[in-house]
Amino acid sequence: MARAEEFIQKQDFSGAEPLLQQVVAADPGNYVAWFDLGFTENGLGKTDESIAAYRKSVAAKPDVFESNLNLGIQLARTGQPEAERFLRLATALTPTASAADGKARAWLSLAHVIETSKPDEAILAYQHAAALQPTDAEPHLNAGVLLEKYGKFAEAENEYKQAAMLDPASSDAAVALANLYMRGHRYPEAEQSLRKVIKARPEEVAARVQLARVLLADDKKDDAIAEFQDAIKLAPTDAGLQQELADLCVKAGKYDQAEGVYRKLLERSPNDAALHNALGQSLLRQKKFPDAEREFLAAVKLKPDFAEGYGDLAFAASQNNEYGLTLKALEMRAKFLPENPPTLFMRASAYDHLKDFKRAAENYRLFLSTANGKYPDQEWQAKHRLVAIEPKK
Repeated sequence: MARAEEFIQKQDFSGAEPLLQQVVAADPGNYVAWFDLGFTENGLGKTDESIAAYRKSVAAKPDVFESNLNLGIQLARTGQPEAERFLRLATALTPTASAADGKARAWLSLAHVIETSKPDEAILAYQHAAALQPTDAEPHLNAGVLLEKYGKFAEAENEYKQAAMLDPASSDAAVALANLYMRGHRYPEAEQSLRKVIKARPEEVAARVQLARVLLADDKKDDAIAEFQDAIKLAPTDAGLQQELADLCVKAGKYDQAEGVYRKLLERSPNDAALHNALGQSLLRQKKFPDAEREFLAAVKLKPDFAEGYGDLAFAASQNNEYGLTLKALEMRAKFLPENPPTLFMRASAYDHLKDFKRAAENYRLFLSTANGKYPDQEWQAKHRLVAIEPKK
C-alpha cells in the first residue's frame, strides 16, 4: 500500500496498479486499497475497471464520502442512472478533508446528473453548493441556466447577477445575463453588463461578440460592426466571426464591406458554394452584375443541386442581358423548387428579349395569374407586353 501510494503521488499509475491488485487480492475487504485502485484505473483511462474498484470500496465500507462521490462521478461520466444514488449518498456523508469543498462538489455533481429528470431538485442542489462555496460563481451560473431554461426568468436573472458579482470579469455570467436581457428586449441593460466585462478584460472575445449581437438587436448596426471588427482583431482566424460580420454588413447595407470579408473567407475556403453565393449577393446589391454572375456560376458548379443559387444566377444573367443563360438557370432551379411569380416573370422577359413571343406570352399570363397584385410594376409591364406581342384578334 505504501509503495503504491508513493507511485500515485508521482502520478505513476502503471507502477501503482499491480501493487494495489496484490493488496486487494490478499485483503478483499480493504476499502482504502479498492479506492486507490479505482483512482489508479481512472488515471490509466480504464473507466470500467475504475468503476468496478470503486464499487468494491463502497461495498466494503458504505459510509465513506470519497468512495461514493468518485463512484457517482464515474457512473455519471458513462451515463449510468445509478450515478444519482451514489451522489445523493455522498451529499449526506462527511468528507475526510476540506469538508465544504467536497460537499459542494457532491452537490454540483448531483445537480448535473438530475438537471433533465428533476430540474427543481437540481436547482436546490446548485443552491446547496452555492451555500457551501459562497465565493464561487459556478453554482449560481448553472442554476441560472436551468432556471432560464424552464422560464423562471426573474430567478435566473438573480442567479446571473450573483455570479457576475462574485466574478466581475467572468464573460460567462455577463453573456448569460445579456442573453436574458435580450430575450426581454432590455438592450441597454445587456449592453451595460457586457461593457463592464470588456472594460475589465479588453481581450475577451466572447463578450465583444455578444455585445455586437446586442447592438445589432438594438438596431445600432454601425456600432455592432465595429465590435465585430474588434473581436476579429483578437481572433483573426475565427471564420465563424468573419462570416457573422459579413452577414451583418449585408443587413446594414454595407455591401462593399461585406464583399471584402467574403473574399477573405473564400481565400481559406475556395470550394464553399454558400460563400460564393453570399459574395455574389453582395456584388449583386452593388450592381456589379458580371462579377455576381461569376460567383453564382461558381456556386452552382460546386453544388449542382443549389436551387437558390440557380435563381440568383438567373437574375444576374438577366441583368447582363444573357437571356439564354437566364433560361438555363431557371430550368435548373425548377428541378428543385416550384415556380413563383418572380421566376415566371424572369422567364417571360427572357423569352421576350429573345423574340420567342409565344413562350413569352405564355409565361406573362402565368405570372399574372399568380401575382395577385403583389408585383405592381411587373404586372403593368406584363400586361403592356402582352398587348404588344400577342396578335390582335
